[in-house]
Amino acid sequence: MLDGGERPLAMWLALEPGPDADAEEVERLGRQLGAELRELDVDAVQPAGERPAPDGAKGVATSLTELLVTMSGAGGVLSTVVATIRDWLGRRRDAGKVVLTIDGDSLELTSATTAERAELVDAFVRRHSAGAG
Repeated sequence: MLDGGERPLAMWLALEPGPDADAEEVERLGRQLGAELRELDVDAVQPAGERPAPDGAKGVATSLTELLVTMSGAGGVLSTVVATIRDWLGRRRDAGKVVLTIDGDSLELTSATTAERAELVDAFVRRHSAGAG
């Protein structure tokens, strides 16, 4: 959680399932990823936004594949969140890719090798951990 002078870090997450995933599978993947992220020491995990519902539907539509994760920028929380997403993606061959965005800087996690993903993740985390606090 945040202490007095620390600003929260907001990460937008977009799950882009593989082309063979149907609507039910996409919803299941989004729920699973959101549930794993909520188990971490983050401030909030919520749908990234609402958009108008399709014609004839009532209310607004939210996507389980677009999440906003709010966390403290200190204490390695970002590293833990990104590692969790990377591990989650590695356990699901049908998950497609996950795009993480912080302050306009994006990281795309796909089926890259473990070493390639680790290098990309480390660079992304360093860029956003340095400015926290």
